[in-house]
Amino acid sequence: MPLTRFQGFTLFLSGVTALGIGAVILFAPQSFYADSGIALGDDVNLLSELRAQAAGLAALGALMLAGILRSALRQAAIAAALIVYLAFPAGRLVGLITDGMPNASILTALVVELALGALCLIAFRHRLGLAAPAAHSRRSAAR
Repeated sequence: MPLTRFQGFTLFLSGVTALGIGAVILFAPQSFYADSGIALGDDVNLLSELRAQAAGLAALGALMLAGILRSALRQAAIAAALIVYLAFPAGRLVGLITDGMPNASILTALVVELALGALCLIAFRHRLGLAAPAAHSRRSAAR
């Protein structure tokens, strides 16, 4: 099934964001986290863990972008977008509940992730079987 313009835009925005953030963390983790007031220092183990996760995020972003152009990758791209932009804010919300209020930069990231997650849910709701119940009951009645 081809993408609508809205779905293509959503995958593009999701992919560029994930690829960009993943790439910046991969190659400049200290700078990226310093912008949020987090000092990483020179702990090789911590930097390795952050770079590994960043490479995964960048790869998922690349998959989202590839799904725009390659129909064979589309379902995986949609799944990647939904997983990234629902899991990241879920993790942040767990942290907010268990650890307390983070700084404004982290809260901004949460808002952006929630917005992208909502955008993904809206764009791909029909592919997930989340269409409005009224439309589903009309289809059932027509059979």
